[in-house]
Amino acid sequence: MMNRKILLAVPLLLIAGLEAQVKVPKAHAELRFGSHLAPAAITAMQSIRPENIEQQTRFLSHDFLEGRGTGQRGGDLAAEYIATQFALYGLKPAGESGGYMQKVPMVGITPGTDTRFALVPASGNPIGLKPLDEYVAYDQTQQPESNIDAEIVYVGYGIEAPEYNWDDYKGVDVKGKVLLMLVNEPPSDDPKFFTGKALTYYGRWVYKYEEAARKGAVGAILIHKTEMASYGWDVVRNSNSGEKSYLKLDGTPKLKAAAWIHLDIARKLASGAGMNFDKMMTDAQSRDFKPVPMHFRLSAHMTSKVRPFASNNVIAVLPGSDSKLKDEGVLYTAHYDHFGIRTDMTGDNIFNGAMDNATGCGILLEIARVYSQAAQKPRRSIFFSSVTAEEQGLLGSEYLGKHPPIPAGRISLDLNYDNVMPLGAPEQVEVSGAERTTFYSAVQTTAADFRFAIRPDARPEAGHYYRSDHFSFARVGIPAFSVNAGIKFKGHDEAWGLAQADDYTAHHYHEPSDEYHPGMDYTSDAAMARFGFALGWEAANQTHLVGWRKGDEFERARLASQ
Repeated sequence: MMNRKILLAVPLLLIAGLEAQVKVPKAHAELRFGSHLAPAAITAMQSIRPENIEQQTRFLSHDFLEGRGTGQRGGDLAAEYIATQFALYGLKPAGESGGYMQKVPMVGITPGTDTRFALVPASGNPIGLKPLDEYVAYDQTQQPESNIDAEIVYVGYGIEAPEYNWDDYKGVDVKGKVLLMLVNEPPSDDPKFFTGKALTYYGRWVYKYEEAARKGAVGAILIHKTEMASYGWDVVRNSNSGEKSYLKLDGTPKLKAAAWIHLDIARKLASGAGMNFDKMMTDAQSRDFKPVPMHFRLSAHMTSKVRPFASNNVIAVLPGSDSKLKDEGVLYTAHYDHFGIRTDMTGDNIFNGAMDNATGCGILLEIARVYSQAAQKPRRSIFFSSVTAEEQGLLGSEYLGKHPPIPAGRISLDLNYDNVMPLGAPEQVEVSGAERTTFYSAVQTTAADFRFAIRPDARPEAGHYYRSDHFSFARVGIPAFSVNAGIKFKGHDEAWGLAQADDYTAHHYHEPSDEYHPGMDYTSDAAMARFGFALGWEAANQTHLVGWRKGDEFERARLASQ
C-alpha cells in the first residue's frame, strides 16, 4: 500500500496540475442562440469548455479520492476541493459560520457479521438467508443491537394513495409486524392513475420504508425484481453493503429492519406458505387487494456498528445585481459522493463514480466559473451546491432542502446534474419534471434556441424524477428538475444512444468499472452546461418566481413556503 503521507500529498499535486490545464476559454462560433439573453450572458455561456469539464471529471474520479465515500477521507477531500474551486472563482461562501461548508449530522451503520436473518414457517425448518447474496438489511433505529420476532404480512405494493383511490392496507393494524411488499406500483397506461407508465414517489423504496414505519411496522422487506426495480440485484447488493449513512435521528419513526430479498427467496417464501408467487403479484394489482398473513415470522438479530459523524454540503453564491431580487435565488446542484472503497472486495474495489457523478460536479464547477466571470450579473442571486450522501438516499440534499441558504420560498428554481455521459454532440435534452412547473415554456423556448428536441423520459417506469437530488428540493416546494442529454447524438440514431445507456446500467452503474477513460467526448456535457446556464440565467431575471402548475403534488408545499 502507498505511504499515507504520499497519498495525502498527491491529490494536492493533482489539483495544482488541474489548475494549470484549465484553458482560457474561446467563443464557440458554431453555437447559435436566440437574442432574449443579454449579450454578456451569451458570451459567458459560450466560454464553457468541454475539456474543463473533462479534467474536473478526471480528477474527481481519480483513485486518490478513494471513491468519494460519504464520511470518508476521499469524500471529505472532494468537498474541500470543490470549495477551493468556488473560492478561486471569487464566489461568496454560503455555508455555515462564514464558510463554504454546511455540516450534515449523520450516522454510519455497518451491519455486524453476527447479524442473523431467518424466515421461520409455522412448522418446519427456518430459512436462513445469506447476506448480500440473498438479502440486504439495515437497522434504521441507529441502535447497536435489535431483535425481531414478528409475523410477516404481505401488503402488495405497500401503498396508501387516496388521490388514486388506492389502499393496500385496508385499515389492517400492522403495528409490530414485518411487511413484505413489491417494489414499484400498480402498472397502468392511464395518466390519471399513478401517472400511467411514469413511476411516482409511491413506487420508490424510500416511500415504502417510510410508510411502513409510520404504520408502526418493525420491518419491511422489499422483493427485488429487475424489471420492476429497473436495475439488477448487483445494484441492490452494492448499494447496501458495508457502511450505509443516515441523517441523525429527528424523531420520525424508523424500522429495525429495512430490507430487500432476492426474487428466488421470495418465491421460496411463497411456496413455503402454500402460495403462488405469480398469483400474489397479480392479486396486488387490484384495488380489492387486502393484506395477507404469510404464516411465516422474521427472526432477526440485527447488530450494527454505529458511527456518528458529519459530512458536508458545499455551498457558494454569486450575489444578484438587483437590490430587491438579490434576496431571492436560483440553485444549481450536483452530488459529489459515491460509494468509496469496498474492503470486502478483491481486485478493483474503488467505486470511482466517474459518470455518477464526477460529470455532474464538473458541469457544476464549469457553470460556476463562467457565472463568476460574466461581465454582467443576473438580477437574482445564483447558488451553487455540491451535496453529499446522494447515494445513501438523497440525504445531503434532503438536509439542504430543510436548511437552505435562503428560505425555500425565495428559491425560484433548482437545476440538478447527475450522471451526464460524455457521448458526443447531443440533439435532445431530457428535463423530466420541467413540464410540471410554470417555467416549462421558457424551457421549450431555450431548447428551440439550442435546436434540441425535448425527449420524454426514456424510462418513465424507472421513476428517475424521484431518484436524484432535485426531488429533495421539490419536496419542500422548490420547482426542480435535472438536466441531461437525451439518447439522440449527432452521427448516431436513437437506438445507439439507448444502447449506451443500457450498457452503462447493466455493467457500470454502481460498479468499480464506472471510471474515467481518455478519449470520451465531453461535447455533450458542455452542451448540457450551456443549456442549464441559459435556463438559470432566464429564471434569475424573470419578474416572478417559478411555481408548480396547479394541482401538482408539490404545489401545496410551494404555497406553504411563501
